[in-house]
Amino acid sequence: MLNVYILTEAGKNIGFGHLMRMIAIYQAFEIKNIKPKFIINGDESVEEYLKETEYEIFNWIDNQKRLFDMIKDADIAIIDSYLADLTLYEKISKLVKLPVYYDDNNRIEYPSGVVVNGNIHAKYLVYPKRDDINYLLGLEYLPLRKEFWEVPEKKIKENVESIMITFGGDDFRNMTPKVLKLLAENYPNIKKNVIIGKGFKNIKEIEKASDENTALIYFPDAQKMKEVMLESDIAISAGGQTLYELARVGVPTIAIIVAENQIGNVTKWQDLGFLENAGWWGDDTFVTNLINMLNKYHNYSLRYFSSECTKKFIHCVGVLNIVNKLISEVSYSIK
Repeated sequence: MLNVYILTEAGKNIGFGHLMRMIAIYQAFEIKNIKPKFIINGDESVEEYLKETEYEIFNWIDNQKRLFDMIKDADIAIIDSYLADLTLYEKISKLVKLPVYYDDNNRIEYPSGVVVNGNIHAKYLVYPKRDDINYLLGLEYLPLRKEFWEVPEKKIKENVESIMITFGGDDFRNMTPKVLKLLAENYPNIKKNVIIGKGFKNIKEIEKASDENTALIYFPDAQKMKEVMLESDIAISAGGQTLYELARVGVPTIAIIVAENQIGNVTKWQDLGFLENAGWWGDDTFVTNLINMLNKYHNYSLRYFSSECTKKFIHCVGVLNIVNKLISEVSYSIK
């Protein structure tokens, strides 16, 4: 039995995108009868997402001795972090048989091991060519949670009846109440499906912005997220991990960029025709862009094309491809 650790960060002040994709990798290992262990730099808000997993929550960046004692001689250690520096990566790489680094934007020059980037723009990044790194790049290595491995056909309605609003697990830019207020004022007859994450600090503001056609969905699990996506005719979303789940379901989407690391996701999906890009959250033009794009998406043909185009690019097996590659590589190195 392989000994696998997954190191990441999540919580009210960090967000939950890293954790969601690492949960997908955890689930894929379970399919292979391997039970990894999470080590998470976070707070109690992450526990809601970790049911039926093995985990410890502590600041593994500051408590390195505790971390090293746990992972020493592990077969595989997967690190998904924006906070860990190169020195820490190098130390971890020397302690385990196969170090694996999940990357989004070629953040640092990683030590020997495996670099995984399942984003749509991954193959357009210029990674250094090295014999001691195996790169797993692109949508064939996209980690989706198991609830999104099998998805029924998305029905595109003639008219827009419902809009989903989703800004991750913490909505750190406070976008949900702003967008909801805009929709309530301009589209009072359309249902608004509003996702409220575990890390939200603006729930009262969201409740105040609600109208009689607003459904507030508190702390949904992956299955509930999929159900809301299947029901909704349009989604308004940040540009992180949720974009890939929306693409998998085929929900015509308007993306708002709330962090610089989302630019690649949004612009590449825009180029392929899946989404409309409302731009940077703080720009003066964002509200006008959003209204214009909502009006544009009332066109059935445009929404149909948006939904259908994702089928060419996104599939359910990416996370299994990751795990199969890692098991194969570590098994080869052990021989």
